[in-house]
Amino acid sequence: MPNAVMLDAESLGADINLTAIRDIVSHLEVYQQSTAEQASERLSDADIAIVNKVVLNAETLSALPKLKLICVLATGLNNIDLDTAKAQNILVKNVTAYGTASVSQHTLMLMLTLANRLPRYQADIARGEWQRSDFFCLQAHSTLQLSNKHLVMVGQGELGSEVARLAEAFGMKVTFAARPGNESNDKRPSLDDLLPTADIISLHCPLNETTKHLINRTRLANAKSSLLLVNCARGGIIDEAAALEALRAGKIGGLAVDVLPTEPPKEGHPLLTALAEGEALNLIVTPHNAWITPEARQNIVALTADNIKQWQTEASGLSAN
Repeated sequence: MPNAVMLDAESLGADINLTAIRDIVSHLEVYQQSTAEQASERLSDADIAIVNKVVLNAETLSALPKLKLICVLATGLNNIDLDTAKAQNILVKNVTAYGTASVSQHTLMLMLTLANRLPRYQADIARGEWQRSDFFCLQAHSTLQLSNKHLVMVGQGELGSEVARLAEAFGMKVTFAARPGNESNDKRPSLDDLLPTADIISLHCPLNETTKHLINRTRLANAKSSLLLVNCARGGIIDEAAALEALRAGKIGGLAVDVLPTEPPKEGHPLLTALAEGEALNLIVTPHNAWITPEARQNIVALTADNIKQWQTEASGLSAN
């Protein structure tokens, strides 16, 4: 049985059971955190590297001739030098669709919160405005009834499709935009065609050359002033500075993001500054935690164990031949 090392178990959380992986390897060495520099030493005797966000670059992988499999505890593979891994015959496996229910729930939560202007009403209550009101309720911020509103989705994978299903339960009309960069070969309407009628835009696409700043100053200028913009995909798909400018100017109705271009945002970010300074905005930033329900995190372990089993089966088949 192979020897495995997990480099950043803390990313899964202390409440997650690793038995499914322990049962199929000879030994599982678990480190809560690892730097890129520590990785080569800790993986020196490993057949399998299990990693979430630790960078395994060309220099590190070149120092690991025994390594045969890298299991990524996420979907994105940006932290792995795939060319070097391929050159060294190291198989790289990721996990997908592990948090569909968790992320879609979070996405709908953001939509509902923006639609009901919860950030602004919570701020009003904190300032004592309801307590001082002559009327039984506050009506300063017009809310949005989601029924019959137009939701434009960018990304029609498993997650985007589930968000659409949930949105339709609220009576929303859902339209999927054509894949960015492939509009000419895609029968779906383009994002530019859909923008003027969109009440909500929800992003569920990867970040690449065609989606970087997909939502930019030009496109925001063509949107409804009531538009709600939600990003649970990747930071940078929205030009956050342009979106914040539009929100401050009343050119869009709300902005909610679960992701930022650099995470964690140790150097700060304009959206975080706006929140910290208490600006009266319909703005929500969550700390990339749409995926973190215990069910989703435990599912990552189960899918990773499946990846290891599949690799073992394939390796056994090659040995037999």
